[in-house]
Amino acid sequence: MKIQEEPVTIDKGDSFKLVLSKYGALALDKQENLSELIGDTKGDLDLEKGILSFDNIELPIQVLGFFTEELEQWSWAWDSEDIFGSDLISVASEIKKIGDEAEIPEFSNAVIQTNYNACHTLAMASIAILDMDAYYAISEEGLDIFVAIDSDLIVENNSVEKFKDTFYTFQRNFKVYSKIALKSYAKLKEYGIKENDDFSVVYIGESRIIVGFTERGNVTHIQMFLEDE
Repeated sequence: MKIQEEPVTIDKGDSFKLVLSKYGALALDKQENLSELIGDTKGDLDLEKGILSFDNIELPIQVLGFFTEELEQWSWAWDSEDIFGSDLISVASEIKKIGDEAEIPEFSNAVIQTNYNACHTLAMASIAILDMDAYYAISEEGLDIFVAIDSDLIVENNSVEKFKDTFYTFQRNFKVYSKIALKSYAKLKEYGIKENDDFSVVYIGESRIIVGFTERGNVTHIQMFLEDE
């Protein structure tokens, strides 16, 4: 199956919901890869070294931002160079550039009144857009600090089952455009996809995943046909 050539992009005027629809499933995919590596181990953040540790596993990080529960406020790290230093905010600064160019206030406003769960969506979109490997949130000195991780220790799982399960979980638990989410997730994973009015087919090697949709774009069913079936 030939992969569609148009890349997944952020266009001027895209809403954050649309951006999350495009990149969120891949981010969830990446988070599952991180979970495979660290299990239930809690992380220890060393901002001076720029390292997030899980027992004997050390992962280099960049600071995305932090959430202040008392104020119900997200603050981007690019606006806090005096706290984190210039070396740890380059990824956040890239997100600001994207926000400025595409006029996405969630990326370009230094401070956002929001809740803790919404901060996770900001981190998810960020790491997938910039092709980082994962993100992690850790409580430090009364703040929930969200960091992006880029490490070869996080191994990709590209199984057909994982793609199906990740897409199902993402569209079920996040308020997104499901058809756009499937199309973008497939493209970002470099899988082929063929779209029809009421269903889409994702080609992963010789295996296929068929996703049915209502007229409003909601998922009706997901079928998986593995290569050896």
